[in-house]
Amino acid sequence: MYEIGEKIIYGENGVCTVEKIAPLESGGDKLYYYLTPLIGSGTYFTPVDSKAFMRPVMSREAAEAFIDSIPHIAPAICTDNRFNHVDAFYKELFKQHTCEALVSIVKGLRNRMAQRKTKSSRAEIIMKRARDMLHGELATALGMEVAEVEEYISSRLDGRN
Repeated sequence: MYEIGEKIIYGENGVCTVEKIAPLESGGDKLYYYLTPLIGSGTYFTPVDSKAFMRPVMSREAAEAFIDSIPHIAPAICTDNRFNHVDAFYKELFKQHTCEALVSIVKGLRNRMAQRKTKSSRAEIIMKRARDMLHGELATALGMEVAEVEEYISSRLDGRN
């Protein structure tokens, strides 16, 4: 069971803070997590014993090691151009709930958009979602603001050369 104040990854919603553990205000005895997303607004309610995907945010050490591995992560490339197949391809990657999958999505979509020399609003939405989830977890693990993550990644990787 997670503790109040703990930051977790909740499904495909990214980093959330456990604000409260209590029955729903509408009644009943079943315990729920009241989760506030790092990016976005509102509150998610999920039973403590839910089968929904939840895991702790990675440690600072794991985040730094992950950033160092980014150049070695292959882009996710969908060779099918049918809209519903492309959409399903990326949905399956999001379901992996890993930072590696999120980086592969971003790299793959960048490549796809560069090859087509056109912008796709759907691709941009998917890429933003993947980047937000990735940057949210890294920011939390590294103790920084989400807006600082991209520059931190760049400077860390540039420093390795």
